Amino acid sequence: MGSPRARRGPPPGVGRRPSQRRLARDGRRPSRRLWRLLTLPQGQAASSSATGRTSRPVTEDEPVHNDSLLTIGAFATRARLSPKALRLYDRLGLLTPAYVDAATGYRWYRTEQVDRARLVALLRQIDMPLERIAYVVELPGPQAARALTMYWAEVEERRAVQGAVVAHLRDRLSGRRQTVYEIRTMDMAERAVLTERRRLLVDELPHWLPAALGRLERAAEECGGVAGPPYVRYHAEVGPDSDGPAEACVPVPDARAAQLWIDEHRTGAVLRVEPAGRLAYTRLTKAQVAYPQIGSAFDAVERWATRHGLTVAGPCREVYFADWDAATATDEVCDVAFPVA
Repeated sequence: MGSPRARRGPPPGVGRRPSQRRLARDGRRPSRRLWRLLTLPQGQAASSSATGRTSRPVTEDEPVHNDSLLTIGAFATRARLSPKALRLYDRLGLLTPAYVDAATGYRWYRTEQVDRARLVALLRQIDMPLERIAYVVELPGPQAARALTMYWAEVEERRAVQGAVVAHLRDRLSGRRQTVYEIRTMDMAERAVLTERRRLLVDELPHWLPAALGRLERAAEECGGVAGPPYVRYHAEVGPDSDGPAEACVPVPDARAAQLWIDEHRTGAVLRVEPAGRLAYTRLTKAQVAYPQIGSAFDAVERWATRHGLTVAGPCREVYFADWDAATATDEVCDVAFPVA
């Protein structure tokens, strides 16, 4: 029978609860015996033939490391992150440890992972979604920089839109109308338009409208071309609870050719002839088009028509005369208009 001292350690391959005694914290290279423990197969304990004792397992928070492999505690210090953040990044697949002990679950990292850890933390500081971070960190440097530029452009555009919403709500709640809209009029000649009409709520509009206008513009190109800016008519309010309907419209130069195309393809598009008339309108930037503040522009045009003794003669509309995707939040892209008589 071995000595009582030898019986304290578990047999090889069996883990034990680590003691609270900590190893050296000064970052020096671990001892030869401890390094043998770190490089053994997962879960295997090292034993001493001289004493019969089993080496103590190293806990994952201990600052033991060599030139390449670090415990989570040492790695957290090096990356200036908390172990809690590293465990989260591991769980989300953003930063996977180089080695995980199957018996204890302890995580080990390599020194070359420090830059990735810091990059993930910095991207989180600008509120980049985790799934987008997972995409960016896998890209080569120049591509990652372009992806970051695209993300920040989206953030700035969203902030511009949100700022316009806040301004609209502030004015509405305080009873003030600080936004000044310049109202103009234009005469419209009779024209033929290809249209698609649908009932939908406001959160469906950003998806349906570009797709519908794209279909109509492709159809127009096959029967003479596009004869004017595309627009959408609202036969009733499209909001969180009101479903319109909305009507996407693309002017075409040849009504007969358009009708022949409709009869042949039967896509659901309809040909409509819009009579000549007069429009009262105001011009908006891309940020001002967002719901609900765009409603204040419709209200301003309608009030202007009433003050000038004009009658609204048809559904209100938004006319898109600029490239929406290429425009910034401050570029003018849309006319909000009413037919008047």
